[in-house]
This record gives sequence, structure tokens and C-alpha cells, in this order.
Amino acid sequence: MAIDILMPALSPTMEEGVLAKWHIKVGDVLKSGDIMCEIETDKATMEVEAVDEGKVLEILVSEGTQGVKVNAVIARIEGEGDAPSKAPAAPAPAAATPAAAPTPVAVASAPAATDGSRIMASPLAKRIAEAAGINLAQVTGTGPHGRIVKADVEAARGQAPQPVASATPAAAIAPIAVPAAAPRAPSPLPYAEGTYDIVPLDGMRRTIARRMTESFRDVPHFPLNIDLEIDKLLELRKQLNQVGAAQNAKVSVNDLVIKAAALACKRVPAANASYTPDGILIHHNADIAVAVAIDGGLITPVIRKAETKGLAAISDEMKSLADKARNRKLMPEDYAGGTFSISNLGMMGIKSFMSIINEPQGCILSVGAGEQRPVVKNGALAIATVMSVTLTCDHRVVDGAIGSAWLAAFKSLIEEPIGLML
Repeated sequence: MAIDILMPALSPTMEEGVLAKWHIKVGDVLKSGDIMCEIETDKATMEVEAVDEGKVLEILVSEGTQGVKVNAVIARIEGEGDAPSKAPAAPAPAAATPAAAPTPVAVASAPAATDGSRIMASPLAKRIAEAAGINLAQVTGTGPHGRIVKADVEAARGQAPQPVASATPAAAIAPIAVPAAAPRAPSPLPYAEGTYDIVPLDGMRRTIARRMTESFRDVPHFPLNIDLEIDKLLELRKQLNQVGAAQNAKVSVNDLVIKAAALACKRVPAANASYTPDGILIHHNADIAVAVAIDGGLITPVIRKAETKGLAAISDEMKSLADKARNRKLMPEDYAGGTFSISNLGMMGIKSFMSIINEPQGCILSVGAGEQRPVVKNGALAIATVMSVTLTCDHRVVDGAIGSAWLAAFKSLIEEPIGLML
């Protein structure tokens, strides 16, 4: 019996993926451990190894196919005891069977579903085609990226009106003229056809859209803002980098923020928490998820047990994770299971912003740019380097008092950074 190769679930949240590339072809003999294909998930691109051994009989999903569901059959290999001649022998009886006659009917609908792809058509074109009984799979699109537009459907309707009339009773011909008003219906988009390009949603962008919508809609969130003076922090960073220059070690402000956030989570453990229907999880370690921008979206690799690590170790690990993220080589263990998130747009000049909760985590910290601002010290005006941060809290987990206590602990660590070294 042939062995089915199924689309693997490469992360706990994966529902579908893109079959990016095959490393095998029909006729190859697979051995356990051979690289079969590359799967692109919403987080990364990963190589999939063969578990079973045997000759490749079929490749059922072509390279580049999107939206392949987990556990869908993507290939078949020859099972133990299979005879090579069995595969080609199967189609022969079908050719001699009268039931094969309906095949053209299946062919007519095949372009829309055979390879799992969708027909790209404007909403107006779809309505006109449905009213006129036109199969969009048989229409060639002239819009951007081959998209079917209104003119394509009207051209198809004008080319072949006779088959519709000849196959329809005379009494039914009149209603066909009624939908003629459909073209006058306004488009749901306020843009003229041909004035824009459509960039298809990949798995990552689709997942970001879904999860952020769910979070913003379902999580009762609120922001807490605070300004921090960071002159002492910048001086500590300068000294650390001077000492580490010989070892080519360089600590960033973001590395210092990660360490301070982790220590603040240990000082206020109620903020290092997650909401679940069964209760609130108070985490033992501060696993800090850090937002990294990549092509097509962002991802949050995790610094595990950040409260136990030195600044040099955090810096090295963050550089490695960011590099893996940009090359889409992160593994599930690199990004799953964070307890607290940080999003830093300070390096882009953003002064202040509020992030969306990264469920199921209870908090996310938004870090703005440090800039010189006037401040009052001992009743006199002075200049200090000030950084604004916003803590977005899930009110089911972290209320205002807990969030304020966490920010107070974080502020003390940033403004008196010697505590980061203890």
C-alpha cells in the first residue's frame, strides 16, 4: 500500500502553509532523514525531512501552492511490498468504463480548484458573471496580475450568447435580461479598475491580520505612559562598549531595556502573567518576546529567562535571533511561549506609541526614542535625555495598580542602571 506524505504541523498554531519548494521528484528513492521539501509557515521557512522510506510515486501539491492545510496529502511514496507496476495499471479500466463520459463536466470546473488556487476577479465582475451564467474559470483576465474585471466578463457574454439561449426554454429567456442593471451597481471599493495593484496576503500577513484583529477586539486593554531619564543608562552603555570593544562585544539600548523589563517582571510577578479561561498564569521566568521587523510583517523571537542572563549574553542572543528572523529560519521554540513583549520603534524616531497586546501575554511595552527635553530638577530648569514608554495591559490580568507598580520598578532600573549589573 502506498504511504501518504502529509502536510506537517510545524508549530502549535499552524493551520496551513505554503509548499515553497520540493527537493524530490517522482522516481526518487527516499531514505529516512532526506530533505523532502521546504514549508513556509506564518513565522518561518523550514525544511521537512522524510520519516518513511520508499520510491516517490506522486507529487500531489506543486511548488508555490499557498493555503495547504495541515494533514493534507502532498505526496505519496511506495510502501513496503508495493509492486511498481500497480501505479500505472490503475487508470486502464477507467478508460474503458462508460462512466468516464462525464469527464468534460469536471474539466469545466477544474481551473478553480484543481491546484487550490483562487480565481482573481473583481466583486463587480463576479456579480455580472453569476447573473449571466458565465464560468469565470473560462474567462481570461486583463486586469492587474491577470485579474478578471468587468470588461472581461462583458466581452465573454457578448462572444457567446447563443449557447445560453439554446439551452434555455423560451419562457426563461426574459429573466436573463433583468440582471442587465447589475453593471450599474456601485463597486464595494472606491477605486477605479486598473488604478491599483493587489499584493496577495501571504501566511504571515494573514496571521498577523487575524491575531491583531482578535486581540484589539476581544482584549480589554488600556495604556499607561511614563517618561524616563536615560542619561545614566547611556553612560553605562558607553562604558560597557568601551570595555567590550576588545572582544567585539556591543550592547544596545534595546538590550538594556530587555534586561530591565525582565528584572521588573521578577520584582512585580503579577505583571508577568497570562490570561486563560481556567485562571491567570503567573510565570516563573521572564521570557521576553522582542518584536523584529522582517519583510512582510513582524515576528517576536523570545529571550528565555532573560532575568538570569548578562547583558553580553542578551546582546549576542538577540542578534542571532534577529538574523534568523530576517532569513525566516526561526524554529517554533525560538518564538513561542513568551511571557512579556517589547516593541521598540525608538531607532526609527518614533517618540511615543501604543502596541496591541500579544495574546495570551498580559502586557506589552512600547519604547520610543530618547531625545533631549527640558525638565525641572530641584525647582530649576535643566536638560535631560528623556525616553517615553507605554505599557499596554490586558485588564483581565493586569489592573492599573499592578501596571503602575511594574512601570515604577522599570523606571528605577532604567534611571539607576547599576541595578542591571547586580
